[in-house]
Order: sequence, then structure tokens, then C-alpha cells
Amino acid sequence: MKGTGIRIGIICGLLALIFTLFAWRLIDLQVAQHDYFSLIAAEKHSIRIVIPAHRGRILDRNGEELAVNIPVRTVTADGTHIRNPETLAALAAPYLDMPVKELAEKLTTQRQYVVIRKEVSEEKAQDLMRAMDKAGLKGLYLEEGAIRSYPNSEMLCHVLGFVDYSGHGIDGIEKSFDKELSGQDGYRMIEHDRKGREIVVYRGQEQSATDGSDIRLTIDMGLQAIVEKEVDDAYKEYHPESASAILADPNTGEILAMACRPNFDPNHFNDAKPEQMRNRIISDMYEPGSTFKIVVTSAAFNEGIVDENTRIFCENGHFSYCGKVIKDHHGFGDLTIPEILMKSSNVGAAKISLRMGDQSYYDYVRAYGFGEKTGIPLQGEISGLVNPPHRWDKLTKTRMAFGQSIAVTPIQMVMAMSAIANGGKLMKPRLVLSEGEGSAVESVPPVRQVVSKKAANYIATALQRVVSSQGTAPLAHIDGYTVAGKTGTAQKIGAHGGYLEGRYIVSFDGFFPADAPRLAGLVIVNDAKVGSEANYGGLVAAPVFSRIGGKAARYLDIQPEAAIAMAQSGNADTASSTAKIR
Repeated sequence: MKGTGIRIGIICGLLALIFTLFAWRLIDLQVAQHDYFSLIAAEKHSIRIVIPAHRGRILDRNGEELAVNIPVRTVTADGTHIRNPETLAALAAPYLDMPVKELAEKLTTQRQYVVIRKEVSEEKAQDLMRAMDKAGLKGLYLEEGAIRSYPNSEMLCHVLGFVDYSGHGIDGIEKSFDKELSGQDGYRMIEHDRKGREIVVYRGQEQSATDGSDIRLTIDMGLQAIVEKEVDDAYKEYHPESASAILADPNTGEILAMACRPNFDPNHFNDAKPEQMRNRIISDMYEPGSTFKIVVTSAAFNEGIVDENTRIFCENGHFSYCGKVIKDHHGFGDLTIPEILMKSSNVGAAKISLRMGDQSYYDYVRAYGFGEKTGIPLQGEISGLVNPPHRWDKLTKTRMAFGQSIAVTPIQMVMAMSAIANGGKLMKPRLVLSEGEGSAVESVPPVRQVVSKKAANYIATALQRVVSSQGTAPLAHIDGYTVAGKTGTAQKIGAHGGYLEGRYIVSFDGFFPADAPRLAGLVIVNDAKVGSEANYGGLVAAPVFSRIGGKAARYLDIQPEAAIAMAQSGNADTASSTAKIR
């Protein structure tokens, strides 16, 4: 009996343990792993539908929409609900712009989820649903979607870029900020009952979409329209290989407008040729010509190698150095530093460079940002080409002084001129003001102090004489404002090296109002078809700058300097009269 009781106890204990294990397993399956098995069941018995996140918009600094989403629908089919594919195809084909036969073949299926047509307009999709209800047909369903649209077509195309058919950024801001703009898609699990009504069978298996952030640019579309119009007119008038212009705030580095020709429509990017899609302001390098003279003159003044009283003998236009002759367009004798800039003397600039040490001069070139990317948030920026001193020959330094033997990008050149305008500070070009709602607009500190404020101001004052009647760019003049700037005329380099006869890249790089700069700008015209005798920066690029600047000043309501002077004079007279009365 005792042995029997022990055996019964053991059996009961084993049974209790078995039932305990079963109970624990049941709790584990129904509670601990509920979500896991619910998901498996949902995947077997329902369809996973993506809830697309809305891509963020791209806006200009004033909130104007530059890239938006247009709602569309994706039409899907559940073959288990389709009784007569031919009848349904005949009804639906006109709304879906599909041949009836092709549609009928797609609808002849027992699959529960088949994509029939993407990017169907909201209007057509809803008309299709109403027609199906009226005819008592089932089997087609709608999913939300959107296509990217650029309301301004070609305007700002090289900055905005575009998205591919999957909705991801391929170029421009669309690519640089693709993660921020895209957001995170959600999903839900659904099935349809036998009458075609949607059933949410596993409400726990659902995740909401997180929409992408809006990106607000520094671009001002009012200024952009001005720049686009003038670049377009120059492109049509001069028939160049390319033409570009950029406007920036020299005090902050904010890019206010940027345009290139040729260009393209991002709404139809597949129709564009590669040369139309290049943002030449960041992806093309060129010899800058005489605009680069601001580097050697400011560097030498900053080092104390030249000063206000320095005069350079310019060899009457022919300077023989190391077996080569450096020429000026006109013969000059002794010139001051401002006169070298005003007359654009290559000989004068070369002689200034010879007073500087190789390494010191190279360091200033690099300090201005040449030879490295600016960091503007766009794809395809290049660093240009600046050889270090150990790779120079005996002529390199003198050639660099007037913009040969060096290659720069337009964005580098306008930021260098901005440093002259703002008191010697190199700014990083800024293209994005804010990301998402409520994000703070923070100022960006200078990259570095390139030259002293005194040196920058001295060169800035000298550059005003370039735009005088005695300088190389009187056509850059803007009525009511003092303009400072520099012309550039650089002979084009052939694909296999050597300079091309009679073919030039001409430019004007400047800022205004000269005493309190609000805008810095660069205009480049590559290989204008005007003949060698007229293909100069002062004749081709300077007038474009003048027209852009004049319209921009009116748009921004920049008070003319004459009016400011008159107001200040009036205030002084009032103060004097008040003092006398007292």
C-alpha cells in the first residue's frame, strides 16, 4: 500500500507538472507572444497596406511653395471579389486610361492584391468608384498616394533637384535632405468581406505614418525671378555655351538666388539632357581671370607689403619675366593699388605677387576658400584646383595673380568677393533656413577672418573705381547706388590643354551698396558669340549684373544712397537749427 501511494503521488505530481507546463505555455502564447502570433495571423489572412508618409514641402524664405505633393490614387484589385473581369474592365478602362483587353487580363486573377494603376487623379478615381457602385460591380479599391510637383517649372531647378518614381530625392535639395523630407511610412492590415467591404481585422497591427519635415530655403523667389529673367535674356542674346548668376547676402552667406542656363523642368526630368541638369555654380571650375586680383591685392595689403602710397611700375604694358611676356591691354606706367584694380593691370598684379613669399601667397589663396568645397548642401560640388607651391613653376605665382594657373568654382568666387564686402570674413554659403515647423533660424559664424577689416575696406573702396567711367566696368553701374566689383575675362582652355583662340569666359563679381553691402553677386557668361573685340567681362557680364542689381534694389526697397545722404544732411541741418534756437 505504501508503495502504491508513492506511485500515485509521483503520477499526480507529474500530471500537475504537465498541466502547469501546458498552462505556462498557454499564457506564453496568448499573452507574452500575443503580438508576434497576431502579426503572423494577420499576414496569412489579411493584406499589409502601406500608409505613405507625406513628403515635406520645400519653401522659399517667405513661405512660397517650391516643391509640393499632388494627391493621387493607386487602384488595386482583389481577384476573389471579381465575378466578371471583362465587364469590370469595360467599365473601368476609360477611367484608368488602359486598353480593355490589357485591363481584363490583369483582372483575371484569384490573388487578393494586385496593383492595377498608379498615379490616378483623385477626380478620376472617385468617378470610377461611383460608376462601379452604380453598376453593382466590386473588386477595385483605392489607396492614397501623391506625386511630387514643382509649381515654378524650370525656375530654381538646379537647387531643388527632383525625385524618382519611388519618391526619393535624386538631385539638389530633394537628395541632400531626402531623409528629412521623406518621413516614415506606416502600415495597416486589412481584408475585405464577401461584399467587398474593408475589414480591419487586427487593429493592433497598425502603425501611423510620420510625415516628412518641410525645408525652408534662404532663396527669395522674388529675387530668383529677377535673376532667372536676366540670365535667360543673356543666354538668348549671346548664345553662349552656358550662363550663370548668383546673389548672396555677403554678411550672412545666405544664397538668395541662383540660376544657370541651360536648365530643365524637374516635372519632366526624363526629358532633360545631362548638360541641362548640371548646376554649374558648384560643379564647373574655370580660370577666373582678373576677378582673382582681389586675392593678391588684399593679401599684400594685409601683410604690409603694399600700402596706400605704394606705386607699381607696370612696364608700359609688357613685362618680361622668366622668358615670357605678361601683357596689359593698354600700356601703363606707375599705378597705385586701386589703379591696378581699376585698369585691371596684369603686370601690376604679377609684380605684387612677386613681393610675397610663395607659401604666404598660397596660404591666402586657401584662406579665401579656394581649393576646397564650400560645404553648400547640394550634390556635385567640386573643390576646384589649387596647386601647392612645390608644384609651381617659375611662372605660376605671377599667373595666379591675374587668375590663370588656378581653377575655381562660381560659388567660391562669390564668397571671396563677399569677404571683401563684409570686412574680411569668409562665410559658408547657406541655403537652408530651417527644417520643420518651429525650428529656430540660427545665424552661422564666419569660417575664418581672411584679411583684416582695414585691408578688406581698402580693396572694397578701390573696387568702386572699377565701376567708374575710368574703370573696366562702367556698365555695372546701378543708378542711385555705389557699386564695387571686378571684371574677369579668361581665355577658355581646350579639352586637350592650351588656350582656345577667340573664346572666353567673362564675368563680373561685385556688391552694393558699396559702403553698406546688402547684396553680392556674380554673373558668368561662357563663350559668348559676340566676337573677340567685344567679349569682355565689362561689356557682356557687367550689364547683366547692373540689370539684376537695379531690379533687386527696387524689390528689396533698398534706399538709394543719394536719398540717405539727403536725409542725413537734413537731420544735421535740423540739429544745427535746434542748437541755435537753444
